[in-house]
Amino acid sequence: MLQNKNIVLGVTGSIAAYKTAHLTRLLTKAGANVKIIMTPASLSFITPLTLSTVSKNPVYSTYSNNETGEWNNHVELALWADVMLIAPASANTIAKMANGLCDNLLLATYLSAKCPVIVAPAMDLDMYIHPSSVANRNKLLEFGNYIIEAESGELASGLVGQGRMAEPENIVDYLTNFFKKKTSLANKKVLVTAGPTYEAIDPVRFIGNHSSGKMGFAIALELAENGAEVVLVTGPTHQKIEHKNIQVIKVTSAQQMLQACENQFDSCSVAVMSAAVADYAPVTIAEQKIKKNDATFTIELKKTTDILAQLGAQKKANQILVGFALETENELANAQKKLEKKNLDFIVLNSLNDAGAGFSADTNKITIIDKHNKTEVFELKSKQQVAQDIVAKIKSLLNV
Repeated sequence: MLQNKNIVLGVTGSIAAYKTAHLTRLLTKAGANVKIIMTPASLSFITPLTLSTVSKNPVYSTYSNNETGEWNNHVELALWADVMLIAPASANTIAKMANGLCDNLLLATYLSAKCPVIVAPAMDLDMYIHPSSVANRNKLLEFGNYIIEAESGELASGLVGQGRMAEPENIVDYLTNFFKKKTSLANKKVLVTAGPTYEAIDPVRFIGNHSSGKMGFAIALELAENGAEVVLVTGPTHQKIEHKNIQVIKVTSAQQMLQACENQFDSCSVAVMSAAVADYAPVTIAEQKIKKNDATFTIELKKTTDILAQLGAQKKANQILVGFALETENELANAQKKLEKKNLDFIVLNSLNDAGAGFSADTNKITIIDKHNKTEVFELKSKQQVAQDIVAKIKSLLNV
């Protein structure tokens, strides 16, 4: 999978930099083309000559060659890469990446990158678990980057714990699987719904909910990264997404979302219904803004069509249908009931009782229950990581 892949390897100021010679050698033996950018701090740990020898390419560490005035074009480096790998990634570099700082060639290349960016952190235990470091790594994930989590073992300080850069062999395995997954869902069309629906009361007001759409957008992106053709039907959100494999259909109301889903569902292999669709809508929509005249005001509501149940009734044997359940009480029982009633292959349960889960948060804590009542409980994770878990479950059902 790495044959002829172009990899920009960023090396930062960490003792783990000594491992990059071995990492570079493994990448080149696998057929990759490797160009290396070193931060000024990394030069204290390993020499450019060593890395140039094993990569068979010049090593870059400054914006220009002072002797010749030749410019090391960070934009060209970024465009050349199929993937940018930063290993080791120090706490300092991760913090700069998370906050858009740009004081060296590596960071300038990162900010210019249109390819996937993979980060392999390396730092001492206390630094790795510090809230600011955790927040910075989460921010990188929110930006769409990937993180190869640090491994546990003896650290440079003598402490034992998580913080060691992943071993070069494990990084190569990660990259191999990363490129492999790019085609794992090729030729599969997947419908994803996201965000809330707004049910109009008058031209100004509506009935809605607090859904941000973050979970659905993360799922759509992960599916697209696995090669699927994704149709994302989204209610009103501030989320933005750009990917060549994603078609976005914007809707406002539950009825519009139903229509869009019914138009797409028959041609889809998988549907992931993560939208928070309004259960009720006003019977009558006022043509003009309703004036605040009376002390009380009553709106008559009617049930909206249950989109998930509708698709469950239409589902063919070769289709996979995934639902979501956000509960506040009797979570497991309510989710299981929904799973059976709506003919789902599995349901993703989360609870507003779990800290860090629910609407608008950047994290989520889920339980997956399949139609055989197999239950998998996951820890609190970023929504990008949750999306990976959900897509992994879909792939297991598709046997890919």
